[in-house]
Amino acid sequence: MPSPRAHDHDHDPFVRVRGAREHNLRGVDVDVPRDVIAVFTGVSGSGKSSLAFGTIYAEAQRRYFESVAPYARRLIHQVGAPRVGEITGLPPAVSLQQRRAAPTSRSSVGTVTTLSNSLRMLFSRAGAYPAGAERLDSDAFSPNTAAGACPACHGLGRVHRTTEELLVPDPSLSIRDGAIAAWPGAWQGKNLRDVLDTLGHDVDRPWRELPQGERDWILFTDEQPVVTVHPVREAGRIQRPYQGTYMSARRYVMKTFSDSKSPTLRAKAERFLTSEPCPACGGSRLRPEALAVTFAGRTIAELSALPLSDLAACLRETDGSETARVLTADLLSRIDTITELGLGYLSPDRATPTLSPGELQRLRLATQLRSGLFGVVYVLDEPSAGLHPADTESLLAVLDRLKAAGNSVFVVEHHLDVMRHADWLVDVGPRAGEHGGEILHSGPVADLADVPASATARYLFGRAPSPVREVREPRGWLKVGPVTRHNLRDVTVEFPLGAFTAVTGVSGSGKSTLLGELTEELDGVGRLVRVDQKPIGRTPRSNLATYTGLFDVVRKVFAATDEARERGYGVGRFSFNVAGGRCETCQGEGFVSVELLFLPSTYAPCPDCGGARYNPETLQVAHNGRNIAEVLDLTVEGAAAFFADTPAVQRSLSTLIDVGLGYLRLGQPATELSGGEAQRIKLAGELQRARRGHTLYLLDEPTTGLHPADVELLVGRLHELVDAGHSVVVAEHDMAVVAGADWVVDLGPGGGAEGGRVVACGPPRQVSREARSRTAPYLAAALPSPA
Repeated sequence: MPSPRAHDHDHDPFVRVRGAREHNLRGVDVDVPRDVIAVFTGVSGSGKSSLAFGTIYAEAQRRYFESVAPYARRLIHQVGAPRVGEITGLPPAVSLQQRRAAPTSRSSVGTVTTLSNSLRMLFSRAGAYPAGAERLDSDAFSPNTAAGACPACHGLGRVHRTTEELLVPDPSLSIRDGAIAAWPGAWQGKNLRDVLDTLGHDVDRPWRELPQGERDWILFTDEQPVVTVHPVREAGRIQRPYQGTYMSARRYVMKTFSDSKSPTLRAKAERFLTSEPCPACGGSRLRPEALAVTFAGRTIAELSALPLSDLAACLRETDGSETARVLTADLLSRIDTITELGLGYLSPDRATPTLSPGELQRLRLATQLRSGLFGVVYVLDEPSAGLHPADTESLLAVLDRLKAAGNSVFVVEHHLDVMRHADWLVDVGPRAGEHGGEILHSGPVADLADVPASATARYLFGRAPSPVREVREPRGWLKVGPVTRHNLRDVTVEFPLGAFTAVTGVSGSGKSTLLGELTEELDGVGRLVRVDQKPIGRTPRSNLATYTGLFDVVRKVFAATDEARERGYGVGRFSFNVAGGRCETCQGEGFVSVELLFLPSTYAPCPDCGGARYNPETLQVAHNGRNIAEVLDLTVEGAAAFFADTPAVQRSLSTLIDVGLGYLRLGQPATELSGGEAQRIKLAGELQRARRGHTLYLLDEPTTGLHPADVELLVGRLHELVDAGHSVVVAEHDMAVVAGADWVVDLGPGGGAEGGRVVACGPPRQVSREARSRTAPYLAAALPSPA
């Protein structure tokens, strides 16, 4: 009979990690129980994601790949296993991260959640067909298939057109002087003018004086006549006749827009186009045969355009065949999970690129709830991101359901309510980067109170409330509206100038739409700066040093060394973006792309330079004992000490430290940065500028992905901008930030069609007493008690 110890090991209830060294983890050991909700927390950059995603999930993924074909496995091994001694007790894992797939107009809420499949099946099997019409397969109800897509717009729902006014903005000019603004410049534009001249058109007469029929032909013809062009002779140049082909302005613009690989050329072509609903399908994207079928008196396009909460109400009211009842019951159970996560305002046809990363992750979470998996570790990346406090309670209920189904839920999270709800807390720290990477606590939540080194404990266990701050008096007011856009209906709002304003409301209430209406054209704005969470670059070639301009100064420092002068190395030698000093194998990226065939391609360190990016000769030049690659490997804090005697570098570095990014490496690729980090890098770039005159700063949920300690730091910087005479407007869910604002604009009361109205406006304390506001009770709890 086996000993109890051996028996326990066979059914080990813990995931045991030994010797984790991924990123800044310092050979850590940690045990996390299975079948619980375990929250991994710590300040930004402490190493919690390296532990949850970079170690535990990566190892589970590696073990899964061990079972695939040897050819694919060989490629995956090249990418490398996580740096960890061993992990025992690890079940299969599913990761739900806050990343975007490549944006495509064909991806929608319906396709991400598979609701579209169920709706198409409903119409195919239980729809009302016209008399004598053939029953259609479910593919015929999809705009993404040849069987269903409207042939006029190929299932996109919109067509691009152009007009004479767009192509010729200034009709007083002649063709030779550039009347046709849409035409290319340089030789190609001259060629088209010469071809027109040869065809007998007057290229020197003002455009408006040309006959309308001639103007229409020049701009819109599909003909492509070929003529022999005899160029006008120029002194010192021999120009021979050549065969020139004419292409109308419309044809050139459409061809460039659809075929060009250059984003710049495509963007230029787009300026001469208008986008409008397809006249053939009315924007529904489908063939007439599919639109002739109805369910509950509506077409599939009409049902797909309804917010999910309205779609559910419509489906509940219908009676039909047994098939219809079974299919609507399946649809309703799927929709209920999504609305439970606070996303009932989204419609199935809402395009995925218009969703926030938090919305996208919650949609994937809803899909997983329906998958019926058990015995799995779900690793989630801040599922509370972008959630109003009222919706966080629903999220916790969903996490409980995943656990109740027999799964382990590992959550990387900063939200205090999610931490309090956890069964187990892993706190990583004590600080960020090289000052972090240690496990401060792994155990029940309440026991963290006994860990003095933990930054999390200070906020989790009732730290002293923030002092009452005097509300600033506005210098003036900025009027926006009336706005009717998305779900905002005839909304007018006044924002105080010289103050800190927080725009609040549940997800989908209209906050981002309202912020989008603040433009430089409004009276009183002056300069406007949007600090968003979009990546600062999409490849490993973009990094912190290049984006902030810091790298230009560093390269000058290296070019000024005696060794560089002796060798004749200029500033360009120390750039990894141009030939000369860079490693040519990886073209200065430090990584080579590894194609994994059936998986997304990934990056592996360059086999020649080992990730250094430079060739051996360049790396022989040193400044204060470090070569250029070693300097790029320094953290911002480390670089501040290293360049203590270089004032030009210090200014950039000190602002990065001020916004809590001292732990990032100078050469850290943009692909490794979170949205919150990208936003703070942009803010640091703004803070280091010499500012003259008034600037309006707009930030959409700037505290997303930030630990409360980092939030305090960031908000302090924003208040400094206001103290310097500027205005700051943030869309925000963090009630601690809202409580410290001068003015609050609360939208709602709900999301989607239930929102889009101003529920309350005024100083935080006034808004906290508004009975109709869903924000008010949470704001009241966050406000310090009056003295």
